[in-house]
Amino acid sequence: MKIGVLVFTANSREGNRKRPYDEIRAVAQQVEMDGFDSIWLADHLLYRNPGEPTRGIWETWTLLPALAEATSHVEIGTLVTCNSFRNPAILAKMATTADEVSHGRIILGIGAGWNEPEYQAFGLPFDHRVDRFEEAMQIIKPLLRTGRVDFEGKYYQARNCDDVPRGPRPEGPPLMVGSEGTRMLQLTAKYADLWNTGYMGKPETMVARMADRFTKIEASCREIGRDPATIGITALIGLWYPDLQEKKPSFFDNPLTGTEHELAEAMRGYAELGVQHIMFQCEPYTAESLRRLTEALKLYRDMEHS
Repeated sequence: MKIGVLVFTANSREGNRKRPYDEIRAVAQQVEMDGFDSIWLADHLLYRNPGEPTRGIWETWTLLPALAEATSHVEIGTLVTCNSFRNPAILAKMATTADEVSHGRIILGIGAGWNEPEYQAFGLPFDHRVDRFEEAMQIIKPLLRTGRVDFEGKYYQARNCDDVPRGPRPEGPPLMVGSEGTRMLQLTAKYADLWNTGYMGKPETMVARMADRFTKIEASCREIGRDPATIGITALIGLWYPDLQEKKPSFFDNPLTGTEHELAEAMRGYAELGVQHIMFQCEPYTAESLRRLTEALKLYRDMEHS
């Protein structure tokens, strides 16, 4: 099982402090040095809540190839790209180019989007997000896999479109879809190489919370003649250290907590469930949090080889 870390590119929640690129790069390089398999970037344009100052974030697909150049072997993924932020044919082109820069280390994570204030601020359509996503998949997947598509839909067109030159992998980077709703799960079954779920806590919470979604995605696979085992399951883990941050993050329902040994046991639990890749979002996002997670990773690797 692969294990990765979400690298923060947004301003800090405390004080709205900008994260300079040099700081982001240093974290990514340290994560690679510490033995993690992947780094992940969130895709937003801003964070805005009523009564609070707007919190900024760097544009993801500008940072992604820079971090590819700054690292050598970790996979680099988006968790997840918002489909309607970018034209899908151009997004496929961007992913192919970034895959070239990284020598084949990009994972294109994508979803339908949800955060309405950023759509409003940047003049992007918020309507029919799943319809738009479905059309986008009919453009993105063939462009990644074959380099060519001819498509005309209600929301997107890509007529006689070629994605050339091709990147380092014949079929392009893998496509990971973040999804929960019934229709999105159906589209995941149809188009995705990887399926992402979140936020998860202990392995047993994933079993309890995701049983219905597992059933739906397996049924969707069978409807189209696909073996459900061909979709890799990935999970975003909400990791919280109460002694470093007293208040539980509001966006974590049942976060993972514990000692380094307990975290290593949780990693083993996810591996035993057949999860292919997990990604940790650390709260608070501090050097000490990442140090503890690194110790847990080392313990888990020792368990693997014992």
